[in-house]
Amino acid sequence: MEAAFKGFGPKAIPFLKALDFHQSREWFLENRDLFEKELRDPLSDLVDTLTVRFAKAGLGLRGDRKKSLFRINRDVRFAKDKRPYNRHLSAILSPDGTKMEQGVFYVHIGLERCFADIAWWQPEPALLLAMRKAIATKPDRFRALVAALKKNRLELETEGRMKRTPRGFEHISDADLVAAIRHRHFYVQHVIDPVGIHRADLVDELVDFTLRAKPLLDWGRAIEGKIPKD
Repeated sequence: MEAAFKGFGPKAIPFLKALDFHQSREWFLENRDLFEKELRDPLSDLVDTLTVRFAKAGLGLRGDRKKSLFRINRDVRFAKDKRPYNRHLSAILSPDGTKMEQGVFYVHIGLERCFADIAWWQPEPALLLAMRKAIATKPDRFRALVAALKKNRLELETEGRMKRTPRGFEHISDADLVAAIRHRHFYVQHVIDPVGIHRADLVDELVDFTLRAKPLLDWGRAIEGKIPKD
């Protein structure tokens, strides 16, 4: 039986601050028990609890308490910044429980901020093209999505949006459609109050956000389902 999420430990953020200050493998190993107790194990519990709640809500998102978590270690092989540790801990729940799918739930507990996303992030070229074509050829459906999100107090984020319209869509003139076609990602975000990460009712908050973001999941899944599989 999965462990119920009870909240992150009171030293979760202070641990991240100290880790970021030291950026030392020796320090991390000395304090690994604190990391596991305050951050890693609670995030694993959150993944378990959300998997059950998402299933009950019919959201089609699930995770694994080990495989869904991203490592606290940074990949520095090709990075100029050689600091070995992230300033956050994060996890992903997806349709098949892996990190390879699109249309996912992502949660991020970090020093700068805490947040959750429902995202089609960096879709592979065929899916991104299909999404752009759907906006161009079925504008009413896309505008209905935007309206549904707005009604649910959400809007598509603009991070990474292209400055120019991609080739093949120059004929689109409506400003809202042009802006949407320039997206490289399609996602909505919920900012989490850092004070709230220590409470069990964070689960209810995240389930509510995901339900409000469901129109985006449904829109993307309908498009994805029409793309021929290899």
